[in-house]
Amino acid sequence: MSRLIKTILCEEISADIGTVSLCEVSLADPAAKEIQVALKACAVNFPDLLMIQGKYQFKPPMPFAPGGEAAGEVVACGSAVSEFEVGDAVVLSMRYGGFAEAVNVAVEQARLLPTSEHFSMGYAKAAAYKTAYLTAYVALFRRGQLQAGETLLVHGATGGVGMAAVELGKYFGATVIATGGRDDKLAVVKARGADYVINYTQKDGSLGGFREKVKELTAGRGADVIYDPVGGDVFDESMRCINWGGRILTIGFTSGRWPQAPVNLILIKQIAVIGVRAGEYGRKDPVRGKENDEALYAMAQAGDIDPHISHVLPLEQAVDAMRLLEDRQVVGKAVIVMNGYVPAG
Repeated sequence: MSRLIKTILCEEISADIGTVSLCEVSLADPAAKEIQVALKACAVNFPDLLMIQGKYQFKPPMPFAPGGEAAGEVVACGSAVSEFEVGDAVVLSMRYGGFAEAVNVAVEQARLLPTSEHFSMGYAKAAAYKTAYLTAYVALFRRGQLQAGETLLVHGATGGVGMAAVELGKYFGATVIATGGRDDKLAVVKARGADYVINYTQKDGSLGGFREKVKELTAGRGADVIYDPVGGDVFDESMRCINWGGRILTIGFTSGRWPQAPVNLILIKQIAVIGVRAGEYGRKDPVRGKENDEALYAMAQAGDIDPHISHVLPLEQAVDAMRLLEDRQVVGKAVIVMNGYVPAG
């Protein structure tokens, strides 16, 4: 028997994310190998905004609800489901659909909430860890081959993927230099383990201006690995403060400009510019993709990763939550909550 649920629907591609609307729709019973989950929390990520704007690599079928990572409680199981039971707390990995009170997902998209004898991750943090930390893990461990004792420069360190990179950089034994555009945000990053922080906003409001400070902190050598979700001027400056044989990890272009890599510097410094798409990495190499998932899940169970959530808003204010991310007001992650869930703390 179907049930009525509230959801945020995108019914047309628009540059304005405010064109999505809160709707009431019918949710069917789960199929044989599906579970139905009453969602408690869903993280807000940049791909959610980009999908609404038609700018993301993946184009979901219309209409769709944004939201790719969520957590909640199993309320119904399909006839062929043996992996879960009603009442199980689960975390979900989807490409869309999470801005809703409930969702049907294949059992392969769910796993039990990370928990151990001494630790249990709440719904909000469980919904906020997978995308950011998977990106950081694939970038630093798989693609960047970060080694203990190296210097890691993390740009955009006050955002979700940046903060995850800072945390995993320390986990892997690196010295971490974190950059961002606001001192108050950088104070949070410093408190969460960064060895050094640099505000890369220049007097005219443009980005850059960190090159000399990085060189000063590294005795002139530069960073061994640079994690760059920003692009633009930040990438340009990074090319001039990287160590010989270093690796620049291109994660994205939140600055809005795709930089052009100067091949002469790549040759002279013998550096590597490496592209990172964490989800695609797992799809192209399912064996290592599963290994990545298992490694992160083990870290979450052990309490070794701890997403920072700066904003929690109800489903009805999903647009406001996306605006906060769009306007760079979020430190770490923003999370939407539903079904009366209130995160601890």
